[in-house]
Amino acid sequence: MNRFSLFVCLTASTGMMFLGSADQARPSALAADLTVHVTGELPIRTLGAVRRWDQDGNAIRQVDPKGKIESPVLDAVGEKSGAQAWLLRNLQPGRYDLILLGEGKVRIDGFEFPPVLEFDPFFKGDSQVDEDARAWVEEDIRASRHYENKVEPLYFGGDEKAIRVLVMLIRDLPTSHEGDFPGAATIRHEIWQYSWAYGGWKKERRTRVLDRCILHRNELRQWTWLWDSALGGVEVTKADVVIEYHTPDLRERSLKGLYPY
Repeated sequence: MNRFSLFVCLTASTGMMFLGSADQARPSALAADLTVHVTGELPIRTLGAVRRWDQDGNAIRQVDPKGKIESPVLDAVGEKSGAQAWLLRNLQPGRYDLILLGEGKVRIDGFEFPPVLEFDPFFKGDSQVDEDARAWVEEDIRASRHYENKVEPLYFGGDEKAIRVLVMLIRDLPTSHEGDFPGAATIRHEIWQYSWAYGGWKKERRTRVLDRCILHRNELRQWTWLWDSALGGVEVTKADVVIEYHTPDLRERSLKGLYPY
């Protein structure tokens, strides 16, 4: 089997959309390998990496408004290497989030908090914020009116000047898509920011969109789609990178996100 045939088979078997550039196809002096050692009881069928943001926090590509949960856009797809290792070859320098697809309808995404406003810093996904400020922001989100019937703040991060929130937005009631897609539901994830100004927190109108997916609401309600900062913001430079990841016990619901209804 030649290399092109192997690539086609790999893509078809994983159901992923793999966007490789010419630079990624040809190893360069700057390219590095990323090895992920995965332990735990969750069977993993695909592990990939995506560059969502450039070094300034700008989106690398536009988000597909009709994306598929089972087919995330990836910059690299891992090769199984041994019983517990996945090898992602020839990654160009940048910040990567890892995405795992488990057996059945299970997906786990890595994340960090990119800048929402210009010249702001990245925040790690596990960064901490003041508890009282977090509670105020969470209440403001839950009390606001939204088009989606489920708006769930998942994770908070930031500092004394800015709080960013990873928010899950679901519309699984009838939508404007019903004419073309009866039973359609939508889900998307965004980064929102609240900035400290004049003695209070103010929500910025600008957001960062991570994904948008559309599927039948009955199928959506079967999915487990979780978020884990341990898989986010992996920095790749010239040197090879090795990370360890232990998959969660889904019965414990330790990670936040979508669980089957």
